[in-house]
Amino acid sequence: MKSPAATHRVISTLAKQHPNADTELHHRNAFELLVATILSAQSTDERVNTVTPALFERYPDAKALAAATTAELEPLILSTGFFRQKSKALIGMARQLVAEHRGQVPADMDALTGLPGVGRKTANVVLGHALGVPGLPVDRHVLRVSNRIGIASSDDPVKVEAQLCKALQTQMWTLASDVLILHGRRICRPKPLCDRCATRKDCDYYRSLGPAKAGPYEKSKAKAGPSEKSDGPRTRIRSRRGHL
Repeated sequence: MKSPAATHRVISTLAKQHPNADTELHHRNAFELLVATILSAQSTDERVNTVTPALFERYPDAKALAAATTAELEPLILSTGFFRQKSKALIGMARQLVAEHRGQVPADMDALTGLPGVGRKTANVVLGHALGVPGLPVDRHVLRVSNRIGIASSDDPVKVEAQLCKALQTQMWTLASDVLILHGRRICRPKPLCDRCATRKDCDYYRSLGPAKAGPYEKSKAKAGPSEKSDGPRTRIRSRRGHL
């Protein structure tokens, strides 16, 4: 596994390649982001963003949502999938917020993960993006990219979160998750586009491929000679999230 200095360099490089990395779930406050993140499980951010305007107009806060019934809520979130489970989780979450937190989203990991439908990843999303508390959400993209590059070494999200947090300053935690997720979605896919990756010089996976398996960008670069330098096309894309 790479040193903290190398991990910092990798995240900084990815942040330059993906300068707009952020959650794409539309929200105006912590409650809305919590609801949207729960809905985004097994769905897409785009789909959730089509549902939440009407949902938040009808249920603008925890008190309003706590008074809802599943029969009222399910039609509003039907298109996000698993709507029955999600409606129960959302109402249960809202009722617990009202009963135990005066309707406010707590800025605390243990309190958040004690809410129905809220896992560690969802809690970290809300903490880092809406409550100003450093958090490092780990999803399948973070797992894949961090292990490939060599800045983490585990298939356990909790262990990877701990490894990355230990290597990085707290103010980089949320950024690290954002850029790793975006890089996993757009570049470091299950079948990776290594020729477009800005951090391939630091990537263990890329080095293991060897020149015979280099992508089209690397092959064209080799033909042009060593004097040409490029990191490939830079795409201004924002990240998307959503898993419990």
